[in-house]
Amino acid sequence: MGKVITLGEIMLRLSPAGCNRFVQVDNFDVIWGGGEANVAVSCANYGHESVFVSKLPTHEIGQAAVNALRRYGVVTDHIARGGNRVGIYYCETGASMRPSKVIYDRANSSISEADPEDFDFDKIMEGADWFHWSGITPAISDKAAELTRLACEAAKRHGVTVSVDLNFRKKLWTSEKAQSIMRPLMKYVDVCIGNEEDAELCLGFKPDADVEGGNTDAEGYKGIFAAMMKEFGFKYVVSTLRESFSATHNGWKAMIYNGQEFYQSKRYDINPIIDRVGGGDSFSGGLIHGLMTMDNQGEALEFAVAASALKHTIPGDFNMVTVDEVKALAGGSANGRVQR
Repeated sequence: MGKVITLGEIMLRLSPAGCNRFVQVDNFDVIWGGGEANVAVSCANYGHESVFVSKLPTHEIGQAAVNALRRYGVVTDHIARGGNRVGIYYCETGASMRPSKVIYDRANSSISEADPEDFDFDKIMEGADWFHWSGITPAISDKAAELTRLACEAAKRHGVTVSVDLNFRKKLWTSEKAQSIMRPLMKYVDVCIGNEEDAELCLGFKPDADVEGGNTDAEGYKGIFAAMMKEFGFKYVVSTLRESFSATHNGWKAMIYNGQEFYQSKRYDINPIIDRVGGGDSFSGGLIHGLMTMDNQGEALEFAVAASALKHTIPGDFNMVTVDEVKALAGGSANGRVQR
């Protein structure tokens, strides 16, 4: 197995139990999560040496975040300590025609105010096989965007494969700001992951397809993938495709292009969804494992899509699945029968 580095923010997620609304409860469930932390947990579950890089306060809530990662075997040695805040987000789980809702309370978190001196990226990248980041991290603050650039530069110096999940978050920045930061960072990226909206808002690319209407013609994507590859030099371009029929019923598949072959995964009908937060991160974690360990991009993509389909059935941000469970689903076992 390989060594995977991720850089980002782990947050305290406060959620009403079940599908309750914020305004009707007197207590919240504590859940830990955040884009790159979720990927780190997935990679650790698959047997990789998985290293999460961030900054957290020295107080007990910061330690609780570290402990949450350690519980699943994530290496926390390069988490800097200091600053005043753990980022918080509130998440209300939707149902049927009522969508899930997220409210951020993450301004001035420790990682958003971290300095380059907090991290020795050359040491962090030494011996690593893969570095993953998402568009959420540079969106947190200008300081976090600078950290992302320094980490990418160090990864390239050490011959590490770099992947990005574009992950546009409109509550964190505008499309104009996103493009001004994200486009220059693409020169470090080998594997670009996103969906059609992310590609448009972060990079200015738009596929010729009616996605919300469910009309996702693969040829429309092949052209946009090829154009992205030509402009930014990616080795792989990958897109997830979510058909949202309701908050608890989605169609889910993905596509990958390596410059020669275009591959489309099988489609999963996910109904009911238990928790879709972290669905994209579970896809990234599965794809990283697949591309590192499998014979071809088709196998890697099927693993990633199956891993993500399973995540939609699991409460919380983290994807609590094993390689064997994912392979069983990717291989066609989707009946949910009890395993005795």
